[in-house]
Amino acid sequence: MDPREIENRSMEIIESELKAELAPDIKPIVKRVIHATADFSFAENLRFTPNVVSIMREMLKNGATIITDTNMALAGISKSAVKKLGANALCLMADEDVAREAKERGVTRATVCMERALQMPGHKLIVCGNAPTFLFPLLENASDVKDVCVIGVPVGFVNVIEAKERLWQSGLNCIVAMGRRGGSNVAAAIVNALMYGIEGVRP
Repeated sequence: MDPREIENRSMEIIESELKAELAPDIKPIVKRVIHATADFSFAENLRFTPNVVSIMREMLKNGATIITDTNMALAGISKSAVKKLGANALCLMADEDVAREAKERGVTRATVCMERALQMPGHKLIVCGNAPTFLFPLLENASDVKDVCVIGVPVGFVNVIEAKERLWQSGLNCIVAMGRRGGSNVAAAIVNALMYGIEGVRP
């Protein structure tokens, strides 16, 4: 079968089995996450702040920088879609100077990455799929942060639930997977769903 045919058939199956009632702007995001994970619980634990889908899409159409916490999430984001939007996608985790600073200060590389991300000019879509410490510098300064939207779906057991709860209560425009579930594949799926919902982006 053609890959697009497989995807379309998968989406049909997801649609037929999906029990949750979802708003029209949210549903394609949730379906793509389920497509990436085969986990229907995301229909219940993904939360969206008001109008966040349209807000994030406007940012992407205006050339926002997508900043991920892992190269795995970055790898899963459609490069052709990013190019069509004139946006930029990057991850700082593998930078040698980030690793050096993190070691000197006794903090995680994710912490240093976020600190540097917040210093970058322009609109930013922050994408966290693995490291909750990536979110901490952002959450500590949430009231002062401008031009930032956040996809917060880290996975795991340590600081994960707490980080997500803080993000959800922060007042920032965000999409959050509550609880322990998440991951870089979930993060990338959300970004791709946002981009594919913009006219002219999906081939």
